[in-house]
Amino acid sequence: MYQRDLQSSKPSPIERGSPIFGTWARAFDDVDLLSIHRPYRLPLPKWMRNYRIKEWQSFQIQDDRYYLVAALTNEKFYRIAHVFLWDKETKEKLIFRKSLPLGSWHLPRSLYNSAVTSRSYGFYFRIHDWLDADIIELDLDVEPTRKRPSFTAHVELDLSRSKASPLVTCLPFSDQRCMYSFKVMAPVRGDMVFGGRHISFNPENASGFVFDYKGFYPYRMRNIWCTGFGFDPSNRSFGFSIAENQAKDTFKNNENGLWFDGRPTALPPVKITMPEGPEGNWIIQDLEGMVDLTFTPREPAHFSFDFLLTRSEYFAPLGYFNGMLLTSEGEKIAVHNLTGFGEQIYLRV
Repeated sequence: MYQRDLQSSKPSPIERGSPIFGTWARAFDDVDLLSIHRPYRLPLPKWMRNYRIKEWQSFQIQDDRYYLVAALTNEKFYRIAHVFLWDKETKEKLIFRKSLPLGSWHLPRSLYNSAVTSRSYGFYFRIHDWLDADIIELDLDVEPTRKRPSFTAHVELDLSRSKASPLVTCLPFSDQRCMYSFKVMAPVRGDMVFGGRHISFNPENASGFVFDYKGFYPYRMRNIWCTGFGFDPSNRSFGFSIAENQAKDTFKNNENGLWFDGRPTALPPVKITMPEGPEGNWIIQDLEGMVDLTFTPREPAHFSFDFLLTRSEYFAPLGYFNGMLLTSEGEKIAVHNLTGFGEQIYLRV
């Protein structure tokens, strides 16, 4: 069975000007990719290196009825705030996406006690990362329009409740260029108001993921993510986040993970194929017998964005996973019509 060692915790993924590649079960104290010495062959000035770093932080939260996605993305040339809410019973949805050229905010280098706020006409978006207290908070406020009802939310991921451990990675694009990721799944509590209706998340049946990414991604970036989570027949929480990206040496280190009852399993690299295109079934498989899933999109969402010479294509359907997963202890998890999210992105920036 595939095994990936979790390294001893470190304060930073950068030492003496070079990235340290690996997987950890604790967040770094500081992630400063600008401290990497000569990530490119040419000695670029700091401001130019800064413009090559892409970063984002996102959330996926659901209970029996609602599925919430929220993300703040910083591509340096522009920033994007994205909110998606899906009512599984009525099929009602909220889609909010705001593109902000340039701008001054950036995502924090530490998740232990930091915050980022984005606000503009018609919306407010705030993330408070508070790993010192085992809590990550999200605040959202989207004002109504003629076609969209108002939406307000305050939710908290409580890492102490399930004693959840993250999976943290630093992956190579080259010897001096890397990407960093932080992922954790935890119970969720909080409240939302959608079109005048009050909605509560109960940590007994609501859970979610938080993701934090930074990287010297390629000029033409291509990524696919698949995320699903819920409860097994014994009411034990489980969830997975699986990706196929442009990092090198993925058998040794990758960002794929499975959480079962709060315990993380580092998964092997996978191949995600779409024989009928992104609107058909996605086949997600590894070579170790730990991942065998099919994702069927049900609620497609496609966004594209052009700014100056840059291009963004984002296909993000909500759908259902079916198949099988295997934990590091050899326990088999049957996945049947599990609600989840697929993401396929192309960035030229």
